Amino acid sequence: MAAELVPGQNHPLPGARLEIRLSAGEPVIAGATLTDEHGRVPRPEWVGHPGAPVLPGLELPRQAAAEHRLAVDLGALPEAVRRVNILLALPTGTGRAERFGALSAPHAAITTLDGTRIAGFTVTGLDAESAVFALELYERQGAWKVRAAGQGYAGGLAAMLADQGLPDAAGLAARINAAVSEGLARAVAAAPPPTVPASRTPAGGVDYRHPTRRPASPGAGPDTPAPPPDPGSGPGVDYRHPVRSAPAAGQPTPAGRPPAPVAGDAAGWSLEERLYNQVWGMFEDLTRSVAAYRSAVDFADSRLERELEDVLADPRSRIGTAADAAREAADARHGALVGQARAALDRDLAQLIAESAVVEPALPPPYARWDSACWHSYQVPAQAPMALRLGDLSLEESGPLRIPMLMRLPLQRGLWIDTGSAGALGPADADQVRHDGVGLAVSLAARLLAAYPADAFAVHVIDPDGAAAAGLAPLRDAGLLAAPPAAGAAGVRAVLEELTQRVDLVQMAIRSGATDALPPGTDAADRLLIVHDFPHGFDERAVTQLRYLADEGAQAGVHLMLVADRAEAEAYGPLLDPLWRGLLRVTPLPEDHLADPWIGHAWTYEPPTAADRGETLARVLARVAQARRSRPY
Repeated sequence: MAAELVPGQNHPLPGARLEIRLSAGEPVIAGATLTDEHGRVPRPEWVGHPGAPVLPGLELPRQAAAEHRLAVDLGALPEAVRRVNILLALPTGTGRAERFGALSAPHAAITTLDGTRIAGFTVTGLDAESAVFALELYERQGAWKVRAAGQGYAGGLAAMLADQGLPDAAGLAARINAAVSEGLARAVAAAPPPTVPASRTPAGGVDYRHPTRRPASPGAGPDTPAPPPDPGSGPGVDYRHPVRSAPAAGQPTPAGRPPAPVAGDAAGWSLEERLYNQVWGMFEDLTRSVAAYRSAVDFADSRLERELEDVLADPRSRIGTAADAAREAADARHGALVGQARAALDRDLAQLIAESAVVEPALPPPYARWDSACWHSYQVPAQAPMALRLGDLSLEESGPLRIPMLMRLPLQRGLWIDTGSAGALGPADADQVRHDGVGLAVSLAARLLAAYPADAFAVHVIDPDGAAAAGLAPLRDAGLLAAPPAAGAAGVRAVLEELTQRVDLVQMAIRSGATDALPPGTDAADRLLIVHDFPHGFDERAVTQLRYLADEGAQAGVHLMLVADRAEAEAYGPLLDPLWRGLLRVTPLPEDHLADPWIGHAWTYEPPTAADRGETLARVLARVAQARRSRPY
């Protein structure tokens, strides 16, 4: 897992060729300095900036922007270079924010060329600073490392360059700001982008291309902001994200009001893909905003503790009015820091809540809540979607904001609905949790059936003692089970034999390159196996077959969903540990057991409620069943 650094922490770099991704709430200048063995920048040619974006081993953006990507090849640096410093600065004279304290915390991520994240760093605690020394890449004993710096400069770019020993730092800073100002002026005056090819233009002539993917106008660099639309060019929609991209120059938003959110504002050619990417963007934005808030609070707490220790360190000042005044001042500084961090978080949350209010109603059925109006016009699709909604995610600080939990299709991991999450509840409540576990399994199975074309997905159920009969009624009554739920040892054995044989056949066909040569009569539909109350009714052979389906089934179109309490499987010892680890755990009760891939926050998973899915689920299953009956043979 990638490391999330704190100021002063270092982390090894796995290779010489890297990408550094920088993001901030407003357009910023990204730059880099090369330093010698004494940590000094000897001449302006060792400074990379928009006016000189290419240095040996470095390629930087040519313009100020809210997001940047810097290419680094440590092996191509000049021999005298010992360190590479990554810098951020606010452009001057643009009418935008003049201090980082007015923006969301800048974030830096170090990745490999294929996008694999190595480390990240959120720069917190900034106030009047207008330039930041964010990261330092340095060589130690033949190996390169990255160190989180986070040093801010209230004197701006000139003070930061002077601190690194550059002669005439003020002159170079002025030239950099002038180059940025000229670039912004050229971007405003640029001609509109070329029209979309006819084969990719949706009805109505709306340009759905993501602004950062549009072809650049002549003379514009790869980081030049997209020019504003021409009012006389016909209908157009601005799909730029209000948080992840800067407002177009010349089109400022009303004072004190953030840009209006727009649904589908992300990369992608189809609306479905854009909405999927936008939801993930919201997820990442909330992750980083909360990380910045928590980091700022931790810093304020540690500072308060240190100041109180200083007060108590001298026996002569532990009591009296001087000590009381010192404590009150320390508490006031702590409250101010926490209040500033909370204000920044509240600003980000307000923007994300506004965006969610726009995005949620626009989501297609596979991504939407069960109570969404889009299900009223649901039709069985001709092809499977990109992803499926499993529930909602939230953090303790996110208030009413909920992020849809989307899982890509086809499922590459099985699902484990943990009915042991009832914990210390009484017997009656524990029984209700088990009942809710079956309800969640039916809800997710219904979503899968609704997401695939007619007859392209089949559901099998193993219910050894028939305890889930009532909960399975929606699937059974709609006639959407491939066979009646398997009961008893013989039923368990028969279903597992059928599905393992199918996996074997498909794998042999794949290995031989003859996927169209399956035996006549082989059903090509994907399968979902729901196992209730595992491991009840399973002997050692059945357990081995189930592990085989969990490990190999997804590649052959056989997916697994367990409704089980792990504690009840303890009799099998460590045999089932790989099975549990290979499944994605969800719970019928809200629980904070999931982690994001960037910071590792403990996210609370919230399943769809029975009230939300009730009538809608039955109506959707009836339409799927009708589509199957009317399918031409």
